[in-house]
Amino acid sequence: METWFYVVESIDGDYANLRRTDIDSADLKLVARALLPEGIAEGTKLKYELMQYSVIE
Repeated sequence: METWFYVVESIDGDYANLRRTDIDSADLKLVARALLPEGIAEGTKLKYELMQYSVIE
């Protein structure tokens, strides 16, 4: 299984724009907030592993 790292760039209603931080990319990924951990905000760092997002420090 692969692991990807993201940062929340912006939140727009029920969706969040995530940018990968483990590779050099300016592309954003639009993700439904229902799939993300509660309490995220702009700048929150996330790990995606085993089809789940979790907050990292």
